[in-house]
Amino acid sequence: MLMTVLPNPDVLAAFTAAAVVLIFTPGPDMTLFLGETLRGGRARGLAAMLGVATGLLVHTMLAAVGLSALLAASAGAFVAIKVAGAAYLLWLGLQALRHRTALTLDAGATDRRPLHRAYLMGLGVNLLNPKIVMFFLTFLPQFVAATDPQAGAKLTFLGLYFIALAVPICAGLIVAADRVVATLRRSGRIMRAFDWLFAGLMAALALRLVLSRTD
Repeated sequence: MLMTVLPNPDVLAAFTAAAVVLIFTPGPDMTLFLGETLRGGRARGLAAMLGVATGLLVHTMLAAVGLSALLAASAGAFVAIKVAGAAYLLWLGLQALRHRTALTLDAGATDRRPLHRAYLMGLGVNLLNPKIVMFFLTFLPQFVAATDPQAGAKLTFLGLYFIALAVPICAGLIVAADRVVATLRRSGRIMRAFDWLFAGLMAALALRLVLSRTD
């Protein structure tokens, strides 16, 4: 049963590569937990990151249920979502190149608020970000075929796998927050490289869908 839920090795490899690039690309979630680390220490940063991870879990479940219901109703509609999703991902890549990545962190006075507030802040920022909702609805389907009888289970697996990749990577960034932030602020080339990596990834996903057979 497990083997039927797991994507093909090449699909999983492509998803892993895409996920790692996305996790390392600075955005609102990274800004939040690195900022909390600089202001209140690693425990605060980890609490905020766990809040973000909880939000991603909610998005995964909602996306998997919603997309599975859509697939059950109409495989054609699911394919249409994939095509629209590819266009949306391409647009995100172009926006990254036009506006550049922003990582604005305030490392001011230390903050002694309790850890549960940092967790709730991370959860709230993630759940209330409409871009994350759209991203999960458009990113996950790119790695699942509409004709796959295990599509719903695979969507769930991919979302959980994304979270499993993100948590240790983000924890590592929090542990090395001072050096990570200093490096990113000091080198505009690194920030720009993230923009190009992100844009290239989005374009590759769109091209992959265009060149793939109708599924």
